[in-house]
Amino acid sequence: MPVSIKTPEEIEKMRVACRLAAEQLDYIAPFVQPGITTDELNKLCHDYTVNVQGAVPAPLHYSPQGHTPYPKSICTSINHQVCHGVPGDKVLKNGDILNIDVTPIKDGWHGDASRMFYVGTPSIQAKRLCEITYHAMWLGIRSVRPGAYLGDIGYAIQRYVESQGYSVVREFCGHGIGRKFHEEPQVLHYGKPRSGLKLEVGMVFTIEPMVNAGKAAIRQLGDGWTVVTKDHSLSAQWEHTVVVTEDGVEVLTVSAGTPGEPEF
Repeated sequence: MPVSIKTPEEIEKMRVACRLAAEQLDYIAPFVQPGITTDELNKLCHDYTVNVQGAVPAPLHYSPQGHTPYPKSICTSINHQVCHGVPGDKVLKNGDILNIDVTPIKDGWHGDASRMFYVGTPSIQAKRLCEITYHAMWLGIRSVRPGAYLGDIGYAIQRYVESQGYSVVREFCGHGIGRKFHEEPQVLHYGKPRSGLKLEVGMVFTIEPMVNAGKAAIRQLGDGWTVVTKDHSLSAQWEHTVVVTEDGVEVLTVSAGTPGEPEF
């Protein structure tokens, strides 16, 4: 399936949807405290998306082939949960780390972003994992420009992550996005330089590395969605949606509260 090249007008609509994703993460941040449940966070995000942003939560009832419909409006992945954690009655406690992944649809266009949150005071090891994963995402973003290759993104991420003693999850990747939640291309977070698809101006996709403190192996829980590390080690993920521009890359999922580009 060919990769969609977005027009300037379509990219502007993507900017709106992506800004809403970032603003939703800004909104929920103060509520991430010990004692709250992930289902309460889900309800807050759902109400904010629908009633304040006038948007639709894409994850709710999302049902790719082979999956039961996803039952919630956001994904909440705690500690050793890698991705697609289903909000429920789990109470957050001091020291937890939490990924919140949101995808609002605004006027038919999807915006996709996720961030790591600390619940209270994290351990030194947990904080380092989250920071290394954030740096890895940004190294991937810095690799994006016209004429570069998808493999350059994956190589930059994998090389850095493994140099820090961590591992990159292989089974999940970034993806093209626009009118559809998941489009071509698939954006692997590992790979070889100058391999894969050559990047062109107007391509829009996510970069969302999942990094494990232990081994890369994962397994899926019985709910059909939640993915965890096989060795029960901590896992972290950050996600931005980006567009390839004439002079490099633009991060679309930005808002007043979005963490800035790190200094290495």
